[in-house]
Amino acid sequence: MDQNLPAALLHDLCTLVDKPLPVRAEIRVWGMSGVERVTFPDGKTAVFKYAKQPFDREAQALRVAHQRGLPVPELHATAMQDKWLGMLMDDLGIPVRDADDLDGVAAAVMLHAARPAGGLPLLDGAGLTALPGRALDHLQRLRKTGRWTDCDDVESALGKISAAAEARVQGTTLAPFGWVHSEFHPTSIHIGENGLHLLDFARAFTGPGLIDLASYHGTIDTPSPVRLRVLLEQYVTAGGHEDALAPRDGLAAEAWALGWHRMWAVEWFMEQAVRWIDDPAEDPAYIPVVRRHLNDVVQLLEV
Repeated sequence: MDQNLPAALLHDLCTLVDKPLPVRAEIRVWGMSGVERVTFPDGKTAVFKYAKQPFDREAQALRVAHQRGLPVPELHATAMQDKWLGMLMDDLGIPVRDADDLDGVAAAVMLHAARPAGGLPLLDGAGLTALPGRALDHLQRLRKTGRWTDCDDVESALGKISAAAEARVQGTTLAPFGWVHSEFHPTSIHIGENGLHLLDFARAFTGPGLIDLASYHGTIDTPSPVRLRVLLEQYVTAGGHEDALAPRDGLAAEAWALGWHRMWAVEWFMEQAVRWIDDPAEDPAYIPVVRRHLNDVVQLLEV
C-alpha cells in the first residue's frame, strides 16, 4: 500500500465534512485495511477507516444497517481513491468491557431480525454448494504457478465435500436467513458507555444466520458443537427464531452451521492465497489452516 494513500483519503474526508486535518493514532492497521482514531483541533474525535477490495463495500452495508435501525457507528463521510475506500465515522470510545456470549446472542437477534439488505451479496443453497468447487478452482490456479503442489489431501477432501454438498445444503433458507455479519466475533461488538454497537460490516452478506453464530467463538480451537448448541439455545431464548435449533439434512443445527462456516472460511482463505494476498511466502501459514478446517468440515457434515 502507498503510505500516502491514507493521508490523501483523510484529506478528502476532512474536506467533505469541512474540518481541518486531525492528529492520527493507529488502532489497528494491516495490509488491506486500517482503523485510526483522529483528533481534531477542537478536541473532537472520530474514527477513520480505510480498506481495499474485497473490504471496500462496508460503507454501503453500514448505511443500510443504520437505516434498518441496527446499532452501528454513524458514517459522516466516505471517499474513494485508487480503489481504496475511506470512511469517517463516529468514535464510540474505549470499550467499558469485552463482549461475552450473551452480548453476542443479543447482537445476533437484533441483526437477524432486521429487514435484509438487497444490495448485499447472496449466499443461498446454490452458493454454499458452489464453495468446494470454487476452492478446487483456487487450488488448480495455485498449482499452475508451482504452489500447493503437495496438497492431494486438500483436493481429495474438497472432492468429497463437493459430492455431498447438494444434499447437505438442505435447510439453508430456514430462519434465520437474511443479514450475515460474517466477521461476527466478540471483537466486532463494542460495549461502550452508550451500549452495544456492531462493527466491521465489510464482508456482510445475505444468507443463513447460523453462519454468524458458528463463527462467534473463532476458528483457532477445535469446533465445539456442544458449545454452539448452548449458544443457539441462548439465542432462541433471547428472541431468535426457533428454527435456529432445527436439524438440516439430518444433521444437528450446530454441526451443520459449524461445517458450512468452516467450508466458507476455507474458500475465503484459498481465495486470499490466490487473489488478495497472492504471496507464496504466506503458503506455509495458510495450508495447515486449510487442512485443519477441511478435516473439520468432513467430520461435521459427515461426508
